[in-house]
Amino acid sequence: MAGAGSGGTEGVTGGKSRFEDIYGRPDPRAYFGRLAPLEYEIPHHAQPVFRRAAADRAALDDARTHGTAVLDLCCSYGINAALLNHDVTLAEMCERYTSPGSRTMSTAELTASDKAFYAARRRPDAVPVYGLDVSAPAARYALEVGLLDAAFTDDLEQGPPGPGLSRALADVGLVTLTGGGSYVTARTFTALLEGARRPVWVSAFVLRTVSYEPIAGALAVHGLSTTVDASRLYPQRLFTDAREQRYAIAAVRALGGDPTGYEENGRFYALHYESRPHAAVHRARGGSPAP
Repeated sequence: MAGAGSGGTEGVTGGKSRFEDIYGRPDPRAYFGRLAPLEYEIPHHAQPVFRRAAADRAALDDARTHGTAVLDLCCSYGINAALLNHDVTLAEMCERYTSPGSRTMSTAELTASDKAFYAARRRPDAVPVYGLDVSAPAARYALEVGLLDAAFTDDLEQGPPGPGLSRALADVGLVTLTGGGSYVTARTFTALLEGARRPVWVSAFVLRTVSYEPIAGALAVHGLSTTVDASRLYPQRLFTDAREQRYAIAAVRALGGDPTGYEENGRFYALHYESRPHAAVHRARGGSPAP
């Protein structure tokens, strides 16, 4: 369940490259150094979507209650949290962590620099963000520099939430995801929703190579309706090699999609799924029921 956009060239499962090694480093320089050349961009597309979803979800809460928290699933180094709560772009983050000046810093120096960098760019409408990722170094860094209000490493594919995450779930009203749909299953979402104490929405960007149907089904059991705008595709990143492209094209076709003009042109593409309680879905904009 490592990181948003988890995926690398050291190993291949089913043809999709995996990048586990870049999530075990003490800071995000290797993450951006590997993904920047692949034009990794899905968090950029998610930024306005998550901001809108967080604002809409927060508007439902009683002003007297504690603010609703966002739980970023597969949070890695806090990329989505940075983009949600700070005046910064993914391109600026890419440039920051791949710059010559960044490469000469120690992790301690980069941590101190990042604390100041993000604090100066904190938005007045920032919301509490919790991160969940099995990569302890990545989640720890995001917490240390102030991108996350709390970080957890529970592997919900293997077992239920621990005491810390269980307590935190009482605050969660929105779950976000970019890329981790290739690595987490309905088990993770079921565990999260079973621990929820308030209405939870889910906003997820998932590659077209993966069926979201099992997760949508699990969410439906907990009273959530899932919609998807199948007419809009979001580019995720370039393929690492021809083998990965062949895998993606075959996977998209197997799920009834058409890779023409998309995966056939050399990139992964994602769909955006919104899951909300049945009553809220009727008030939401656009989208059709997810399969």
